[in-house]
Amino acid sequence: MGKENELALFGGDKKWHASGWTASDDRVRGGNSQSYLTVKDSAARFHGNLDIKTLGGAGFASQRTVSEDGSWDLSGYDGIKINLGKSDGKRYTFILKDELLPKSPENGREQSTISYEYDFDVNDDSAMAESSFVFVQWKDLKPTYRGKVKKDAPKLDKTNVKRVSIMMRSFFGDQEGDFSLTIKSITAVSVPNDLEKSAPKDATASEGWQRQNKPTVRL
Repeated sequence: MGKENELALFGGDKKWHASGWTASDDRVRGGNSQSYLTVKDSAARFHGNLDIKTLGGAGFASQRTVSEDGSWDLSGYDGIKINLGKSDGKRYTFILKDELLPKSPENGREQSTISYEYDFDVNDDSAMAESSFVFVQWKDLKPTYRGKVKKDAPKLDKTNVKRVSIMMRSFFGDQEGDFSLTIKSITAVSVPNDLEKSAPKDATASEGWQRQNKPTVRL
């Protein structure tokens, strides 16, 4: 098991700071989506508008961490616990990166690297709950490159996580419009033995052992 029970990345012992996040929306590709991260009290609200008409059914809006110098060593933990507040019941994507490249000298844009992604749905009961959570196991992170699954990608370097992102995307035209997700905290956690044994063996990446139907459950 892990070296410690948990490590707060955002929220909890590590207060949210809106200045530590920035928008990364489809406007860089000519789209019209827009996202914001608003901090109030001890939580952050990821919200905005997802436009899929401009890009013909595609679209994304995301917020990512700004710092490019630091990194997190999460190798002593079993995964990421995302503590949620109220939501709109839509599907979101949690993303980690272990490599950041300098901006391209040709166009000034950030060069692409592999993203490790996890999609999760917020069910109706959890969307209205004051407290629920998603547990993201390392094995459920899906490596992608420029939006496509990269089957030959190396595993996430958990000793050198450089960026955290949260994204709203269309999922091939499945969702659009205004969105809102309240995030109380993002924490690297070690799962107690008894809780680990109770996780369903057939949990898929999209389900990811989400105990959102039990809003007060805590690790």
